[in-house]
Amino acid sequence: MHSSASQHLLVTGGSGFIGSHLVAHLLELGHRVDVVDDLSTGRLSNIEGLLSSHSERLRFMHADLAGWLVGPGANSRYDAIYHLAAAVGVKLVVDDPISTIETNIVQTSAVLEHVRDHGTPLFIASTSEVYGKSEAIPFHEESDITFGPTSRSRWSYACSKAIDEYLGLAHSQRHGTPTVIARFFNTVGPRQLGKYGMVLPSFVSAAVEGRSIQVYGDGEQSRCFCDVRDIVPILPRMLENQECHGRVFNLGNDQPITINALARLVCDTLDSESKIEKIPYSEAYAPGFEDLVARVPDLSRIREVLDFRPTYPLTQTILDLARLVDPGTQPS
Repeated sequence: MHSSASQHLLVTGGSGFIGSHLVAHLLELGHRVDVVDDLSTGRLSNIEGLLSSHSERLRFMHADLAGWLVGPGANSRYDAIYHLAAAVGVKLVVDDPISTIETNIVQTSAVLEHVRDHGTPLFIASTSEVYGKSEAIPFHEESDITFGPTSRSRWSYACSKAIDEYLGLAHSQRHGTPTVIARFFNTVGPRQLGKYGMVLPSFVSAAVEGRSIQVYGDGEQSRCFCDVRDIVPILPRMLENQECHGRVFNLGNDQPITINALARLVCDTLDSESKIEKIPYSEAYAPGFEDLVARVPDLSRIREVLDFRPTYPLTQTILDLARLVDPGTQPS
């Protein structure tokens, strides 16, 4: 891959939250982009503006990815593929584990089969959930992973994404497919929805609308949030860099904040008087739900190869999310 030349690229899940930002970035770089998305969690509205302004370089296919790859898209050739299509969000995973497992594994397998014979560079989006309930903080890419019992559907997402990684790395080793895997850590930003259990957009919309901000559990669990606009520009650079091929990278921010502190930050940033309400996990998700106390990435690998340094402050992300709820929202 050579970033200076215009390429023909495929983004699976390209109408989703991260996918739509990636599509916009790739178009800005001058590439032609095809998007395949079944719209199960993505929204066409995320890329409608791009479809009208880049009609000659952007094509959208509403389709099941695995079916499209063996049907209409079987003979399509791309300079690179970004595979972001996946089930997303803890709430969706708990509500529909069958779809989660089948979507993640079947679609990734189909993409790998498609690129196998052509040596197409492939980016696979993975997740910090792969670490399971490991307590080896910060999480390093070579750390052991620890899942809960199979009777807890909450872990089906993590396990299915781990299988995706095993498949991607195996294809890379056996067939020489240039494959890069990134484990996203709590990516946030404009166009992210709270309906799938995403904490920051849920907090922001509640604060803007004057509703109670619901914190699950005791709120002392900590997470690291990274703006999607910091994440997306690094993805093409990862795929272009041979040092990244056949490897897994943590990608996100490494500055933790507790969920209680996040709720307070949202209220302070938006000058909101919303009350903070604690909701037991059993009520929010299901009896016996297990969560992680902390989730912090070791970013030394991605910093060593590409000097990745997030720049968007969390307060800016909060303000930008708030303007989507209420366009009149301004910093206090």
